[in-house]
Amino acid sequence: MPDTAPATTNPWEETLIADIRANGGRPSSGPLAGHPLLLMWSTGAKTGQERRSVLTYSRDGDDYIVAGSKSGAPTDPAWVANVEKTPRVRLEIAGETTEATASVERTGPERDRLWRAHVEALPWFGKYEQTTDRVIPIVRLRPIAG
Repeated sequence: MPDTAPATTNPWEETLIADIRANGGRPSSGPLAGHPLLLMWSTGAKTGQERRSVLTYSRDGDDYIVAGSKSGAPTDPAWVANVEKTPRVRLEIAGETTEATASVERTGPERDRLWRAHVEALPWFGKYEQTTDRVIPIVRLRPIAG
């Protein structure tokens, strides 16, 4: 996956990404100040084109855990379908870039364990589960050893 910005850029997102990069992976201002954020490039499930997402993460051992919450919306974010179709992704975390494999947990005890740990680390995610009728998928991003 090339290191490119999306064809259509969002000025707020570009400013956020510059802040993330300038501050070791945690923005210094705005509504996401201090949150642990990563950039993920995935392959579009429908288009096959590269897509970039800014995601809040927690950790499970060496893996990064992200939630397909879409802030409690009734549908999954598009990036969930992307990683289900093509699990190989590229991550940028605190200035470091790595390839990773994504695995989606939609149900079961492992999904529930990861969700509880994610909410414990990032408490505001707890309210998203209360605003939607869907089970929020949890995605494990496992870095590929170089």
